[in-house]
Amino acid sequence: MSDSSRGLGTDSLSVLLRPGGLARAARSVTEGVGIALDAIWANKLRSGLTVLGVVIGVSTVMAMASIVNGIRGQIINTIEVVGPTTIRVVRFFSSTPLNPDALPREVRIRPVLKAEEAEAIAALPEITYSAIWMGVLERLSYGSARTQPTVVYGADDRYMEILGGGMAGGRLFTPSEVRSGAQVVIIEVEAAERVFGQLNPLGKTMRVGSTPFRVVGVYRKPENIFQPPGQEIAAVVPFEAAKRAFRYDETQSLIILVKPVPGVTVNRAMDLITVQMRRLRGLRPGNPNTFDMITSDQVLSLFDRLTGVFFLVMIVLSSVALMVGGIGVMAIMLVSVTERTKEIGVRKAMGATRTEILWQFLVEAATLTLIGGAIGVASGLALGQALKSLLRLESGVPVWSAVIATAVSVAVGLIFGILPANRAAKLDPVEALRYE
Repeated sequence: MSDSSRGLGTDSLSVLLRPGGLARAARSVTEGVGIALDAIWANKLRSGLTVLGVVIGVSTVMAMASIVNGIRGQIINTIEVVGPTTIRVVRFFSSTPLNPDALPREVRIRPVLKAEEAEAIAALPEITYSAIWMGVLERLSYGSARTQPTVVYGADDRYMEILGGGMAGGRLFTPSEVRSGAQVVIIEVEAAERVFGQLNPLGKTMRVGSTPFRVVGVYRKPENIFQPPGQEIAAVVPFEAAKRAFRYDETQSLIILVKPVPGVTVNRAMDLITVQMRRLRGLRPGNPNTFDMITSDQVLSLFDRLTGVFFLVMIVLSSVALMVGGIGVMAIMLVSVTERTKEIGVRKAMGATRTEILWQFLVEAATLTLIGGAIGVASGLALGQALKSLLRLESGVPVWSAVIATAVSVAVGLIFGILPANRAAKLDPVEALRYE
């Protein structure tokens, strides 16, 4: 192995440095690819099964890269819609869901968020919006039509300043409806179609959970907003109405959303919110905060960590598939070397060097995996587009994934082709010519 490797490096360099060396090297590659294609065509079924692992590995890389890239793009777009300055005040921030029936002590000792706290924050001159919201999962129904549990918000009449989007019909809540907690609802367009079909929902009474609500408006969410499948914002009701109508988790369902006045930085706003919340809760200097604040940057950072794990899983899965493909390439090349022993002997007897034989079989292995990579890229592009339509993602397959997948497929062929190529290069020409 070491001799052939040294021979490959020295001979190749000397060939390239001679007059016409580059032309001979190019001709060698062309001849190697031609021989490889002839060998593949002569064993179509065996070659097809061999490249299947490479195809699966490359397709996996591209499909998963498409999903992660698309979801990340949607998250960023959503943050842009909501506004990068939006601040979320929560009772306790946890990257994993908490069991409301078994909360840790560090959560239980914290007071529950109150509407009065949101109003006190809104009174600050540097704050343009502050309101307490609630998010719950409830079914929407009208007559016999019924949805799966989906997100319902309890908010106020300015909720679109946070969500973005606009009204497709009807009106927003009135201030009196917000204050009194009237049983009125604004339903999202797609949810309205699922529940009411072709009927005009405005003015009709539907059920949100088990409580009747009168539809006063139809809301159209922004086209670029990211919502996981089955978790779309289906309806918005006044916050006080949501408190009375729904069972909710005081820790994870309640949130105060805050927007500073244009020109006021997020850090400045967070300092002001901290001072106001500590004053309202009577916290002394040195006492820790009994609330948490989350910014859009923190949400994106958390998402980056989650997608980092997803990328790791993607790499592991695709690596296994590519490893299987590489082992298949090595197996078929070893068989190919055995079957073509006499051919190798003839080439050596006619003056072919060890380096040329080694190069021939390396090119053949790389060609085999390159074909698998090309098919995998085509499959990955098609799969990425299908996932884009299915998951309603804005961005498709990133170009870098196709480049990396192709490069890796060639590398797999070269790495796993070294052993059979080296075996072919070491064959004794006399013994090879005697082989039957």
